[in-house]
Amino acid sequence: MTVHFIGAGPGAADLITVRGRDLIARCPVCLYAGSIVPKDLLAYCPDEARRVDTAPMSLDEIEAVYVAAHEAGHDVARLHSGDLSVFSAVAEQMRRLDARDIPYTVTPGVPAFAAASAVLGAELTVPEVAQTVVLTRVPGRASRMPEAEKLTAFAATGATLAIHLAIHALDKVVEDVTPFYGADCPVAVVAHASWPEERILRGTLGDICTKLAKAPIKRTALILVGRALAPKDFRDSALYDADYRRRFRGGAA
Repeated sequence: MTVHFIGAGPGAADLITVRGRDLIARCPVCLYAGSIVPKDLLAYCPDEARRVDTAPMSLDEIEAVYVAAHEAGHDVARLHSGDLSVFSAVAEQMRRLDARDIPYTVTPGVPAFAAASAVLGAELTVPEVAQTVVLTRVPGRASRMPEAEKLTAFAATGATLAIHLAIHALDKVVEDVTPFYGADCPVAVVAHASWPEERILRGTLGDICTKLAKAPIKRTALILVGRALAPKDFRDSALYDADYRRRFRGGAA
């Protein structure tokens, strides 16, 4: 018996890896976060599979399902939205499985920031504009931020910011980062990327709060900030430059 943690992707049922889809299809138990994982993904489950919505459940209750499945010898597909590497609450589940010697695997998924970048038609790293993407969040009821991980510290780098779980604090985000990027810096708010109800709100640090007030977005949104969102004059990457020699184009290995 194995618990398979699966990144379910940003929303669209076909934005899941082939491995993740195939694991769902062979597991007799499927746990999913019903508040943010689309029900369409459950169509990949075997007809007789037990489907458990974890949205109203505590960690103890989720652990009890794993233990019961382990005792019955039933593999479990555990679906989490986006990718498992960030803001997934998987680490504490793994810790409990480790303590019980219950085996598990991890299958990555399409992260929210990648889906948001795709729907914006934007590359988040542009030559000599931004070469770093910071994935972060703001303090909330579920988790405080480490003292050194202040938004202002990340903003000071000029990197592209992908700010999760922060739409309720957009005013504070704008206040913190504007001194580093300027009021004319592009901003995009992407809600429910790849879902049928997907919404995109574009603006600048100077006007995005006003725009959001006129067209409110309450949850499941990502805030992207940075010059890479609307670059104007930037040089081409050397990767495809005719004079750039590399192993696959007549250069050194």
